[in-house]
Amino acid sequence: MKERESLSVSEVTCLSPSAVCWARRLAAVGVGSLLLSFLASFALRDGFSRFLLAYLVSFCFCLSLSLGALFFVVLQHLTRAGWSVAVRRLGEILAAALPVWSLLFLPILFLVLVGDGSLYPWNDAAHVEHDPLLQAKQPYLNAPFFAIRALLYFAVWAWIARFYWRHSLAQDETGDKSHTLAMQRRAGISLVAFGLTVTFASFDWLMSLDPHWFSTIFGVYFFAGCVVAAFAALVLIAVSLQKFGYLQDSITADHYHDLGKLLFGFTFFWGYIAFSQYMLIWYADIPEETVWYLTRQSHGWAAISLFLLGGHFLLPFCGLMPRRAKRNKRVLAAWAAWLLVMHWVDLYWLAVPHAGSGPAFSVLDLLCLAGMAGLYGAVLLRIAADRQLIPRRDPWLAESLAFRNG
Repeated sequence: MKERESLSVSEVTCLSPSAVCWARRLAAVGVGSLLLSFLASFALRDGFSRFLLAYLVSFCFCLSLSLGALFFVVLQHLTRAGWSVAVRRLGEILAAALPVWSLLFLPILFLVLVGDGSLYPWNDAAHVEHDPLLQAKQPYLNAPFFAIRALLYFAVWAWIARFYWRHSLAQDETGDKSHTLAMQRRAGISLVAFGLTVTFASFDWLMSLDPHWFSTIFGVYFFAGCVVAAFAALVLIAVSLQKFGYLQDSITADHYHDLGKLLFGFTFFWGYIAFSQYMLIWYADIPEETVWYLTRQSHGWAAISLFLLGGHFLLPFCGLMPRRAKRNKRVLAAWAAWLLVMHWVDLYWLAVPHAGSGPAFSVLDLLCLAGMAGLYGAVLLRIAADRQLIPRRDPWLAESLAFRNG
């Protein structure tokens, strides 16, 4: 069989004009769902606090897809990978949505700046007044510094995403290899900045929900979940696009095979980090650390903990291990969808136990997730609407199109 060295003339690599119409519909669904969730919170006991947790979980879920995709894009340039060019643009589109998440973080930031402690106990002055430990942490856990750090995180992410998006599109126009060289040169420092900001963002937004607890490995745990979710999203997006007639010849079973291997590998990495964090805290047996897990082993949370162990690690580990599971896009897509669900459950498990109740999934969770997902889908469609879905003039594209996974 002759290896393909260029795109087929008949290959569809741009979305149809109807994408803009779908973007408007998804935006309407997103705004409507978030507004309905907010209004519904007033009808529930402790509804506003519960709404904020649901909003935070859904926000972190969608943000994690863009963060994981940004990691994927930069990593491909750092390693000078050729196989991934055919799917890299999909990751660039996901990462290009990062500036939007800074806007959706504004409600949380506003509440913190006005001194509301509904979400973060360290921001409640009355609570801190009677807690010596929180008083000792005030130089770090205070509203102004929290806001400054959040602005820094989003600025770094947006700058990295913008840099790679701009150079990738410019290369589509000119075919100048200097764009690829520029992206490769910046990859190392970009990943360092990415790692630091993602780590501290996870400390600020998720770990500080329980400001008495701490774990130096928590940032790696959150990062692992981001990457698993991003690879799962890339698989689902690629399969969906091909279902509607796009990129039929560009993305092959060999590309799915490598995406499946990365999904499998980072699923195992997530399990390893989750076990390492639990084992070290259990072995040290320090009350200030074990109380976090004690909460997740009582009041019904033990079932969710076991569900995560089986659903986020054991089942996908076994299911993704066979070669044929990674080369069959329908099977791979099923596992990808499952892992996205488990990633949401993982974030729910990280955040909601701080409400002091059992794992009661509510309509607020579903509406917030639908709202964030709708807005995310609308943004992605708007970004991709008038762009090529594949970097047509990338110097490594021929290698990617001819890629064979032995």
